[in-house]
Amino acid sequence: MTETGIQIMIVDDNEELCGMLSHLVEQAGFHAQVVYDGEAALKRIHSRSPDVMLLDIKMPNMDGMEVLRQVKEIDPDLPVVMITAFAEIHGAVEAIKAGAHDYLAKPFDNNEVIRVIYRALAERDLKCKIRHLTEQVQEMRPLKEMMGPSDAIRRLESEVHCVAKSDFSVVILGETGSGKELVARAIHDHSVRSKAPFIPVDCGAIPEMLLESELFGHERGAFTGAVAQKSGKFEVAKGGSLFLDEISNMPLGFQAKLLRVLQDKVVYRVGGIKPIQVDVRLLVASNQNLDEITESGSFRKDLFYRLNEFTIVIPPLRERKEDISYLAKRFLDTANIELNKRVAGFSESAIESLIDFNWPGNVRHLRATIRRAVLLSDEVITERHLDLKKISTPEVAFHPKAHEVAWNHSPLKEILRHNVIAVEREVLMQALRHTGGNKAKAARLLQIDYKTMHTKVKQLGISLKEPLS
Repeated sequence: MTETGIQIMIVDDNEELCGMLSHLVEQAGFHAQVVYDGEAALKRIHSRSPDVMLLDIKMPNMDGMEVLRQVKEIDPDLPVVMITAFAEIHGAVEAIKAGAHDYLAKPFDNNEVIRVIYRALAERDLKCKIRHLTEQVQEMRPLKEMMGPSDAIRRLESEVHCVAKSDFSVVILGETGSGKELVARAIHDHSVRSKAPFIPVDCGAIPEMLLESELFGHERGAFTGAVAQKSGKFEVAKGGSLFLDEISNMPLGFQAKLLRVLQDKVVYRVGGIKPIQVDVRLLVASNQNLDEITESGSFRKDLFYRLNEFTIVIPPLRERKEDISYLAKRFLDTANIELNKRVAGFSESAIESLIDFNWPGNVRHLRATIRRAVLLSDEVITERHLDLKKISTPEVAFHPKAHEVAWNHSPLKEILRHNVIAVEREVLMQALRHTGGNKAKAARLLQIDYKTMHTKVKQLGISLKEPLS
């Protein structure tokens, strides 16, 4: 082994290419690990991750994209550099979107190979520093110091400590960017399951056809592309907590399967026949009121009743102004480390602007704003660096009306359910009219994520071909 001890894993079925890359890596003072197929690479990473992986996109049995996806599940911080032919650059770009650090197009320049490795090592080092800082902060500070010193957060922390001692399923409600995952992690960290995994899953980011495989796992050959057996999140979270974020986006058909798992405490991998016992605590989150969407028929009542053993509601940032300056300072410190800057603080007018702003994207919005301001500033952050006017959300008044009641002996509950759906549809239609049919803009206007907007447009039968004006 070389003096540096830095491990570079080369994964390619081409022995000649592996030999050439191995020589380059060793000449640069690193240690090369050569692996000729994806499954062998994943086995090694389970034992010990390298510092950088050079991975060919096209390989037999398990291609580079599938290896990349599984690598990111095992070690999200491992920088992966994709190796591709020049004519297949599109595939490399897709790989970067999927989490790859960079790509090398064959034939490549030897010096560029080493430069890319150094950049990848720098990225890994930065991620490690940020994670270490975050872990230190989480270990040293209670939840109220992570989210702010307001009375609302103190009450929230009290609820978290109370429910954490139980094994209740918890529903966490809050607007997008308000800190739902942070609350879920706090519940897990203060529970008897804290030494076991905390596994988050974004239900809105996974296509319906892949959701069962993601949560329950699959057997090799269960479907096209299933080149290896895969454990689902329920298995991975064994003994710990499974956090299902934006569960309101979960398709109705899959909700029945989830309910069955919660009742029977077993899962079956896709393509499998062997029941697998599961032992997890379920924490779920939504940016919508689950009680309301249950009444509208968009969410199963039986699943809602099973999940709703305890509910925590996170107030939006605009309702706890006293937290804004505190959070801004904390995000400033983190951004200074990440960007290697020494921005001292905020001007008085900048603080006033932060407090006066409505923050439609909540804490996530504030963090992104501060990070950008640190990048632009050299000494003190001013109103000019914040640039809040450009990203403010226009206020639009909606005036939906209930449908005329048809007196056909329907109970009040049924009449209200139909009118909730009608009102929701009308609000979405008005938002789409205001944005000229642009769903992304309408989602920002209503302060919901795009996937929620897309799902509701589909569920409520809104066609962008019908007149919006």
